[in-house]
Amino acid sequence: MVSLETRRLVVRHGRVGDAPAVTRYVRENQEFLAPWEPSRPPAWFTEDYWRVRLALDVREYFQDRSLRLFLFPRESPGEVAGVVHFTSVVRGSFQACHLGYALGERFVGKGLMTEALEAALDFVFGQMHLHRVMAAHLPENARSAAVLKRLGFQVEGLARDYLLIAGRWRDHVLNSRLAPDWRCDPEDSYLVMEPGSKVSPGRPSDAGGRSGPCDPAS
Repeated sequence: MVSLETRRLVVRHGRVGDAPAVTRYVRENQEFLAPWEPSRPPAWFTEDYWRVRLALDVREYFQDRSLRLFLFPRESPGEVAGVVHFTSVVRGSFQACHLGYALGERFVGKGLMTEALEAALDFVFGQMHLHRVMAAHLPENARSAAVLKRLGFQVEGLARDYLLIAGRWRDHVLNSRLAPDWRCDPEDSYLVMEPGSKVSPGRPSDAGGRSGPCDPAS
């Protein structure tokens, strides 16, 4: 499981025991985040959902499919301040993923998301060895655009009707950041779980085989 420390945050995988804190976060910020996110089903706001979802997050990481992290403030470690998700990881000749992020209303304007993403991007480029991270935001979301710009993302264009947000297909501004010194190293490898096997966070080597950036089948 991944855990990254910054000056003010611990950015880490959620554990099943974090389900109450995550549920509080999504409930408290339901109205605040609704204009920027897909419509959420009622189960999204329940602890039962998050107990299952948090376990799946770990499974997907060991399958090399995603990295879903939560922001826990050092001054209140039992509270969730936001989320950072790297999803749709593709290996082979692409070596890329999509970035999504959100911050709770009470934590906006403090630079916490920039701080969290700096650490998370270092991990994704340095440890997961990805070449491209892509991020999209609504054209009117100036705050999100500013975060990406500070982090070195470049605008690549506008995608029409790109995502279904709050029940409507919305255009999005497309951005990406590249690893400046990426190279194909056959010795680099990533943990990949065999379908149907169980995650063992304490012994991740039991979870499956390995694949790497130079493996055309990955």
